[in-house]
Amino acid sequence: MIRPLLLSDTPQILNIYRHYVEATTISFELVPPTLEEMRQRLALFLEQGSCWVCEEQGEIVGYCYSHPWKERAAYHLTQETTIYLAPQWQGRGLGRQLMLRLIESCRQRGCCALIACITANNHASCRLHEALGFKKVSHFERVGYKLGQYLDVVDYELLL
Repeated sequence: MIRPLLLSDTPQILNIYRHYVEATTISFELVPPTLEEMRQRLALFLEQGSCWVCEEQGEIVGYCYSHPWKERAAYHLTQETTIYLAPQWQGRGLGRQLMLRLIESCRQRGCCALIACITANNHASCRLHEALGFKKVSHFERVGYKLGQYLDVVDYELLL
């Protein structure tokens, strides 16, 4: 079931995100946020964007959100997107369902473009975004360093 994100979902969302911070190069954070830091982030995203969770039998198994892409006023119709799934729930089409809901809600809110900033070696996310119509618009080399490796970042854009 896909439903709007609630602040009460924060502990389960943080549990999913913690894995990506501690064990992968998908998130560029090196230390997981505290529960309060994550709650504050989500509260801001709820104000400024669109936020959704995928819930299976009372458990949050994935989430996505959008937020302003940049701070300057002229960017106000462009949002950046983020999606995370619990590792054991990947490959079941849930990411696609979440992103389709996010895209539609951003379209309804009047957004004109969505940007996804992805670690270049995150091939599953790149494939997902391409399948949803996002186009690769940039490739930054060696802009991150985590877990003993330099990391490239690619940006994907979807025009609504």
